[in-house]
Formats: sequence, C-alpha cells, structure tokens
Amino acid sequence: MPAATASTIVEDVVSRRRGDLVELSHSIHAEPELAFDEHRSCAKTQALVAERGFEVTGAAGGLDTAFRAVFGSGSLVVGICAEYDALPGIGHACGHNIIAASAVGTALALAEVADQLDMTVVLLGTPAEEAGGGKALMLDAGVFDDVAATVMLHAGPIDIARARSLALSQVAVEYVGREAHAAVAPYLGLNAADAITVSQVAIGLLRQQFAPGQMAHGIVTDGGQATNVIPARTEMQYTMRANDSTSLRELEARMADCFLAGAQATGCSHHVEATEPSYLELTPDRWLADVFRAEMVRLGRNPVAAEIEAALPLGSTDMGNVTHVMPGIHPIVGIDADGASIHQQGFATAAAGPSADKAVIEGAVMLARTVVELAETPAQRDRVGELKTRRVRL
Repeated sequence: MPAATASTIVEDVVSRRRGDLVELSHSIHAEPELAFDEHRSCAKTQALVAERGFEVTGAAGGLDTAFRAVFGSGSLVVGICAEYDALPGIGHACGHNIIAASAVGTALALAEVADQLDMTVVLLGTPAEEAGGGKALMLDAGVFDDVAATVMLHAGPIDIARARSLALSQVAVEYVGREAHAAVAPYLGLNAADAITVSQVAIGLLRQQFAPGQMAHGIVTDGGQATNVIPARTEMQYTMRANDSTSLRELEARMADCFLAGAQATGCSHHVEATEPSYLELTPDRWLADVFRAEMVRLGRNPVAAEIEAALPLGSTDMGNVTHVMPGIHPIVGIDADGASIHQQGFATAAAGPSADKAVIEGAVMLARTVVELAETPAQRDRVGELKTRRVRL
C-alpha cells in the first residue's frame, strides 16, 4: 500500500475524533457565555488539545478568557482561531460553538503531521468577537507575532469561500442636561432625552446620503428614570459600518455631527467614547481561499461563485484586523437553519443540529487540508514566510 499523504492523515484524524468534536460543540452551545466571560467555554476548547500534548498558555495577551496552545517547532507557524462567545438573550445564534469545535479539530489533525511538514501549530482562543474585539487586542499585545498565516471558519446559511466583511466601530454617546419637574417647572430643565431624539432624527435624515456600504444602527441604553422628571442624563450606543476603513472614517465624522446636533439643540453637554477597538474589513488571502473553495467542492458543497462573493451582505469581524496583518481566511460553511440567518433564534437552534455537526467535521477537514496544501507548496510557503519576516522587521 502507498504511504498515506498528509492530506489523508489529517482527514482521518478528524474522522476518528468526530465524537469528541461534536460533543465539544454541543457542550459550548449548551452553556452560552458573553464576551470576556467565556470561562467554561475557554476551558472546554483547551481540553482536547491539552490532552494531545499542546503547550497551553492561558490569559494570552492579558485577556482572562484567551489562550495559546502550541504543538511542534517547525519553521512554518500557522494559527487557527477559535471563537466561543455568545450573544445576549439568543445564545449561539452566530454558531461560535461550531467555530471552536472545528478549530480544535483542525489543530488536532495538523498536530499529526506537524513534524512531517516542518510546521508549528498554534490554536488561538480568541474571546469577545461579538463585542470587545478580542483578536484586535491580542494582535496589539503581540500574541500573533510569530504566526505566518491564520485560518478559521464561520457558520452561515450558505457556503462562501472568500467571505468579506464590513469595517465597524461602536461608540457610546452620553448627554448631560439638568433635571426638573416635568409639570411644575419643565422650563428649568435641559432635556437629555430630547438630545437623543434630535440626534436620531438627524441620523435618520443623513441615511439618504450614506455612501454604498455605510450603515448605522443604535439603541438607547438609558432614556431617563421617571416620566415626571426631565431626564438629566441619557445614553445611547451606535454601531457604524462601511465597506472599508476609509469609508468608515468618513461616516464617523458625519455621525459625530449628528451627535453634536442633539447637544446643541437642547443645551446639553455630550461625550462620545469608543466602546471597543475598530474592526477592519476582511481582506482574505486569495490563494488560501481558492484552496478552501476546492476543498468545499471536493466534499460536495456548492460555494457561491467567486464573482458574486463581494456583493453578498455580511456583518463584521475582528478577524478582519488579523487579515490586514498576515495572510488569512474566514470562509463561511453553510448549515441548514430552515430559513433563519445568523443572530436569529432559529439559527441558534440549528447550531446544535445535524448540519451544524457536519459543518464542524467537514470544516475541520477543509481547514486542515488547506493548511497542508500551504505547507507543501514551496512558493506559497515562502510567500507567507517572507511576509512574516517583513512584518517582524517593521
């Protein structure tokens, strides 16, 4: 019999660990935890690789629920990102349990061929993707410094090999006025709730002039405490998105004028503060994405055509920040959610269903085989290595 290839080996490993990986996905799904509080999920994601002999370092980058798990000492250092935070009220409606389990499967598979391929495998536990920018914080802290290329996947309603995302920033806007009795002496008050109203009306009118791809969505987090008291303090949060970082900066400037309008119209003071690092748009590596697309087709999936990928509406991710620093991919692996999309309760239910389990296993296989192809293609291996060298020199 011919010797097994690295691609065959990694696929066999994932198949053998199927039960463990599906159990991990379901366990994380059953106990959803929010950003920076994913203590159980973080521990669960480490467990299988720790048993396999990965060297695990907790609190990576100073974040309590981040980690680095390393296997091997080869010259090509490849990162695999695991996300495991959930959403308030609707749990894993973004399927991060699938992300974590598939990342673990990819890491376990690549560990079997790390010596053969002169590779170091780094599983990165990255918290707070939904809110908080864990990867951006870890990048700034140097957690990715030795990594040449990074891969991960995300669940969704369809298969997309070269997924894009929008740049994003989020702010909290506080208005401070003066309280007064709403009936006895309302003229003595400065109404901070009115400041929010004026600001939101201005934003609503501005939407007609939004550039293509620009979006804004917000909520009122403090609108006052009693109807018979003119509110002296209110607060709202707004998320802004755009096709790229340049367009996002332009939108932020125009939104800032809307926030200011609320203060000026009511006599209130106001303060705008970023609540998390900005998310950059995804710039997926074309070569890695093309390899992953071929893997999708090999397994009988039907990824959307490359020429329409850029036209698909998607959200935002801090993986975009990683792809601005090094080659990386963030493909979407489709699951059957009965018409539901991400951030809906139906998707949360589907994220622990049969098609989600299939996505965990096939996703791990596709990511692992993509990394094997990178390691075994001298020109591409040299390319990512040279990009890493330039980055370090800078």
